[in-house]
Amino acid sequence: MLGPVILAASRSDRMRRVVSAAPVTKPVVNRFIAGESVEETAPVIRSTTGRGLEVTLDVLGEDITDPAEAMLARDAYLRLIEALAPMELGARAEMSVKLSSFGQALPGGHDLALKNVTTVVEAAAEIGTTVTLDMEDHTTVDSTLAIHAELRERFPETGAVVQSYLFRTEEDCRALAAAGSRVRLVKGAYKEPASVAYQEKAEVDRAYIRCLAILMAGSGYPMVGSHDPRVIAIAQDLAHRAGRKLDEYEFQMLYGIREAEQHRLAAEGHRMRVYIAYGTDWYGYFMRRLAERPANLAFFLRSLVSRG
Repeated sequence: MLGPVILAASRSDRMRRVVSAAPVTKPVVNRFIAGESVEETAPVIRSTTGRGLEVTLDVLGEDITDPAEAMLARDAYLRLIEALAPMELGARAEMSVKLSSFGQALPGGHDLALKNVTTVVEAAAEIGTTVTLDMEDHTTVDSTLAIHAELRERFPETGAVVQSYLFRTEEDCRALAAAGSRVRLVKGAYKEPASVAYQEKAEVDRAYIRCLAILMAGSGYPMVGSHDPRVIAIAQDLAHRAGRKLDEYEFQMLYGIREAEQHRLAAEGHRMRVYIAYGTDWYGYFMRRLAERPANLAFFLRSLVSRG
């Protein structure tokens, strides 16, 4: 029951100040955040890909308040692309973007976000990689999927994320499971009302499997965003039944979580992509990671006690 409380705290400026000021916070945050700059994160990228894993990179930042901040977010991704170019990783190092950081929630934000993200997608294509559009709360879904559809007209490899806790997602999966599409399925990490989303974990889990079955049976490229051993086993079974080869879908996990499992899957020949986030605006991302899994929260609380 702590998950909804933590998700509410992720939007609280007061809690942001309290958590940020706690001496124990930074060492714990470092488990999930690769660095504060692209320079700090580059060695993590090299190390991760050097061990046979792939990566998707998120420059942290969301809920920006003016167009100038949106431009700064865009420029941060362009700097990331400049840093990736000499590594010559191609699609082994893609990027994940939150359109709220590109101005989606501002007046005229749909067009502003589309303009900013298009610049990033164009630059990514020049170095042989691509971008996946992260999904945020339910109010952004229509705009995000519309931007995704427009980007795919020029850059068909552009990916989208869908969240199984939303009632609408099964239908979205049917629409997205077309040839050439790349779709990351996650359970969802925002506090959503009962009018639009399942509230019980068991319901979210069942919805995830239904959505996964749709994606695996479709013509697109499913990206299984989960750390759940049961989900991973079911995904492998669904892929086998659909006649998919190991390079026709992939698993994705967060940096700092279940690293042994990441390496096990890669060793078995699966495509295994690590979601690596970096930047100074880490609070909202960090709190959602605590809310997602009791083990994450227990890790943080143990650290508080041991440091206290």
